[in-house]
Amino acid sequence: MACVVVVGTQWGDEGKGKVVDLLTEGVDGIVRFQGGNNAGHTLVVGGQKFILHLIPSGVLHPDKTCFIGNGVVVDPTVLLGEIDRLAERGVMVGPERLRISDRAHLIMPWHQALDLAREKAKGKDAIGTTGRGIGPCYEDKAARVGIRGVDLTEPELLKEKIEANLAEKNFWLTQYYKEPALDPAAVLEQFLALGQRLRPYLADVSLELNRMLENGRSLLFEGAQGTHLDIDHGTYPFVTSSNPVAGTACTGSGVGVTRLTKVLGLVKAYTTRVGGGPFPTELLDATGRHLQNRGAEFGSTTGRPRRCGWLDLVVVRQAVRLSGITGLCVTKLDVLTGLPSLRICKGYRLPDGSQLETLPASLTKLGQCQPIYEELPGWDQDISGARSLDELPANCRAYLERLSQLAGAPLSLVSVGPDRDATIILGGISG
Repeated sequence: MACVVVVGTQWGDEGKGKVVDLLTEGVDGIVRFQGGNNAGHTLVVGGQKFILHLIPSGVLHPDKTCFIGNGVVVDPTVLLGEIDRLAERGVMVGPERLRISDRAHLIMPWHQALDLAREKAKGKDAIGTTGRGIGPCYEDKAARVGIRGVDLTEPELLKEKIEANLAEKNFWLTQYYKEPALDPAAVLEQFLALGQRLRPYLADVSLELNRMLENGRSLLFEGAQGTHLDIDHGTYPFVTSSNPVAGTACTGSGVGVTRLTKVLGLVKAYTTRVGGGPFPTELLDATGRHLQNRGAEFGSTTGRPRRCGWLDLVVVRQAVRLSGITGLCVTKLDVLTGLPSLRICKGYRLPDGSQLETLPASLTKLGQCQPIYEELPGWDQDISGARSLDELPANCRAYLERLSQLAGAPLSLVSVGPDRDATIILGGISG
């Protein structure tokens, strides 16, 4: 029995989709445990590109069961649309293959309306949310006024909750943000129809997961976003509204912490982030454009271009500590091919000359940090066909070795191209 957790070590977009899809072959169930459809996992299988936002990446394996845990916020319209689009491409996702926690909170129309209105009102100070309603949904969850999956099975209660919520939310929308009000009757009609389709998928996911473990089955927990978008441990307030660290696999799914056996951390071979916030190693030059274009660094959820920079091992090292990472999975190593020299950030220097080896809580201080770089030679050879470390150029191997050393965790997997088989597996990736 194995319980493996996969998390991002940077600001998201580390390529978790491909790695989760690859690891799925060795497990029986795949679990999403936090976030919402602000996440986007891109997979390339057999030359076909799939972009998933809510359904776990393991759905492309017909003999696996996928779970959406209670820690996820679910937009029913987006989820059903994703199910329908997969069906159009021959991937059938029925209730026997996808289970949704009846305790998961639902993203409602007012969540999206408030999200967009707030960003609009902030103007140049906007934090760069996706506008999907993720944050406002988590707010309602914490305020104990949220609507959960189970509420779709009780129409009268659903009606009461929608009316109570809109009595408050419409006030904010119309009086403070000067935006149109939402019609409670129309929202109820919409969600009663959505509920009819979603009901067969709703389940006590915690119970089903634990029964699988008791029967000797294996699970893979798929995180969304990345460690430094964590609402507690990230670069607040330029963060998401949930906890992408490994410990959330337990709270977001209902599986006990003693069940976890391994934590894998995804590391893009360089650094990217979307939206605002300090980014010490950001490159606003030809090298940054090279990384952006060759790495296709455009958000799979929003299409926004990602900010690109050199690999920041301060960021990764902190993620290793926060999630107890036992192995690193390096992605997009092939994007670095052709650069004559490479830099790795191993620390920060402040204006007073002092040095830091961790990210400070103060964004003012982080914004003042200058990266302390170590320079390594690059490589020109095509590495996409390598299936072992020995087949990589010497400079490429040296880059990986230094990455592992500075991060403080061993390598478990190296991705050398977008396809599923363009991967070097080093061991230590199963439970």
